[in-house]
Amino acid sequence: MAVTSEPRAQEGGAAPRHRSATRSLLRLWPYVRPVRVRLFGAAGVAVVASCLGLVIPLVLKWMVDGPVAHRDPGGVWLGGALLLALGTAEAALFGLRRWLVGRPLASVEAAMRADLYRHLQRLPVSFHDRWASGQLLSRATTDLMLLRMFLAFPLTFLVVNGVTILAGFAILLSQEWTLGLVLVVPAVPLVILCSLFETRYATVARTVQDQTGDLTTVVEEGVLGVRIVKGFGRHRSQARAFRALSEQVRSTELHKARLLATLWALIMTLPELAIGAALVLGTVRVADGDLSAGTLVAFLSTALTLRWPVESLGFLLAMSQDAATATDRYFDVMDAEPATAADRPRPAPAREGGEHGEHGEGGQEGAESQDGQDGVGGLRFAGVEFVYADAPPEEPPVLRGIDLHIRPGETMALVGATGSGKTTLTALVPRLHEVTRGRITLDGRDITALPRDELRALVAVAFEEPTLFSATAGENVLMGAAGAGREELLRALKVAQADFVHALPEGIDTEVGEQGLSLSGGQRQRLALARAVVGGPRFLVLDDPLSALDVHTEALVEAALRRVLASTTALVVAHRPSTVLLADRVALLSEGRIAAVGTHQRLLRESAEYRSLMSGQEAEEGERSP
Repeated sequence: MAVTSEPRAQEGGAAPRHRSATRSLLRLWPYVRPVRVRLFGAAGVAVVASCLGLVIPLVLKWMVDGPVAHRDPGGVWLGGALLLALGTAEAALFGLRRWLVGRPLASVEAAMRADLYRHLQRLPVSFHDRWASGQLLSRATTDLMLLRMFLAFPLTFLVVNGVTILAGFAILLSQEWTLGLVLVVPAVPLVILCSLFETRYATVARTVQDQTGDLTTVVEEGVLGVRIVKGFGRHRSQARAFRALSEQVRSTELHKARLLATLWALIMTLPELAIGAALVLGTVRVADGDLSAGTLVAFLSTALTLRWPVESLGFLLAMSQDAATATDRYFDVMDAEPATAADRPRPAPAREGGEHGEHGEGGQEGAESQDGQDGVGGLRFAGVEFVYADAPPEEPPVLRGIDLHIRPGETMALVGATGSGKTTLTALVPRLHEVTRGRITLDGRDITALPRDELRALVAVAFEEPTLFSATAGENVLMGAAGAGREELLRALKVAQADFVHALPEGIDTEVGEQGLSLSGGQRQRLALARAVVGGPRFLVLDDPLSALDVHTEALVEAALRRVLASTTALVVAHRPSTVLLADRVALLSEGRIAAVGTHQRLLRESAEYRSLMSGQEAEEGERSP
């Protein structure tokens, strides 16, 4: 739970510093396309409304040079009514624009969030190992909110204000081209300033969004780990670390605000100076009789109407940069592709039993695996190697040359010292990680050739550290099988000795809370075991599923589990002799290799390493067991 000073999102691949905001935002088109009619319609309505505002100065010119100059009250009332109608129509059109974009853009945000969540479920575990959860959470919430706001307001008004500025300057030049040039000249430095601003602001916007993701991660870790924080009295140090990161975000936000304030000040100052110069020059020309008062009024009214479109450029550009950065962060995740079999090298077919032959102690397994029937069914590892994607090139593989065959209906215990690769090996079967070399087959079918849905319907898993969701106890168990019903649920609870759920306030319909922290460790583990067996899977992978149970409960679970294991092919990671005794055979994993395979009693006799792992009274008790 340490707080780092650098954004963790860089691990996931930050956006290039010199990227085109337009190119980034164009990637939103597939999501915008279904609502393009209403979005373009809203932009068209807003353009019409804005152009109506440019008609008002022309009406004023007519009034000043006509009814006002000729003292015609009827003409003044007519002009006033026309101005009121124009103002009302403009307001109504802007209201229509908001109505047009409201619901469609909410659906765009919902579609993007759904796609992001769906994609996160498909990405390999190695991706989630690299990315902080807060970074992913901020992309699914804050970044998508920024994109919705951009599509609803800045995108439309970049178009609307651009058209308004062009139309307005055309009117100004047509009324009096010399005064119009006075207002056009500041446009050159404004374009240069906006270009410089875009580059600097983009870098700061990305930094602050990454830092916000880090802050989200720290909050999430602090909430989920509150028992550890309180238990070790670390709440003050955690608060200090949080304040430090908050101050870092605050500092970057202030830097971003200073950039925006500087640009906005210049964007507001230059047009105001130009309008002042045009006013002085126009007044002199009216006094000299070279210009009518109505033309000057219309000219200045048009210039003042253009103030908001010009001055809003800084604000709109800033929001566009924020949106472009949010788009980059969104597609940082969406561009990550799930690992496939094609992504890894294919070795030559592994020599059957080669690894066991090298170690001597597993020679019998190598001989057994030559049997044709054994080669057809069950779970087989052939020449399997595995290296983590982010491991240094010089680091040896976590698993090396794994040759192992678990026959149909057989239970094999996987034993090894801490760090030998047991959990990694079990994670390869449901393809939580992809093998680097070699192949794994289920009943003769390479798992990389199986659709993931089919693979995970065949293979059920239970991990040493069970994860429960904010759902009912029953819903957590039924996640293990889509078609399971109440009968299967009750049977699974009985096998896992999880009948304690019936004593909960609402029985199996009791909400277990986030991460299941309202339950004890043993209760969570039993629910996870029930989830693994509820669907009656053909293959079962259990990673030390009984480690949190007391001796009495463990014995009851083992007795019930034996009946389940009798009808399935299972690989069970075991640390205790009592768990080992559930298996027909035992495989000893040592430094990433299969060192020996055999029965529990045989390995106790022939393997010093195995005896060491099973040492003490438990080992002696295991030897006496039938």
